[in-house]
Amino acid sequence: MSPGTRVRPAAWAAAAVLVLFPAAAACSDSGGGSEKSPSPTATAPAESPSADRPADPAAAKAQIEKNWTTFFDPKASTDAKVKVLENGDTLRPLLAAFGNDKNAAQSSAKVTDVTFSSATQAAVTYDLLVGGNPALPGAKGTAVLQDQTWKVSVKTLCALVQLSGNAAAPGC
Repeated sequence: MSPGTRVRPAAWAAAAVLVLFPAAAACSDSGGGSEKSPSPTATAPAESPSADRPADPAAAKAQIEKNWTTFFDPKASTDAKVKVLENGDTLRPLLAAFGNDKNAAQSSAKVTDVTFSSATQAAVTYDLLVGGNPALPGAKGTAVLQDQTWKVSVKTLCALVQLSGNAAAPGC
């Protein structure tokens, strides 16, 4: 009973949930090398006093945690998930399919750390849970400020899709 024995099936289940996101590539970069969003609305608030963090880091962190939890909440509606995913309107059909997946009904996420790299981007450390148990503890992702809302980045989804072994997912 090594720790990897139990985590591996859970990790595969979590990654399998995210296999439904291959079209996310339509809105992401082609190689994952750039962190920039294709959206022209991902700009810093005018009142931001620093280029390396938002004007109110505590409020931004709270919004990131809330939105990350919403995105991975199996009970959240597709509309709620669209609002917290970078370029979510474009990915609405995928989010609807994601909501109907039996594995998705067991998955959730808990944010454990947020570090701002700019006024519009943050590194997010989170635990991806399946059935309440950590499947991918300490996972890394990014949040981006788009339309004045901190959102789960499409790049984060592509990283999870890649973990599933689905290298053929376009753009990931």
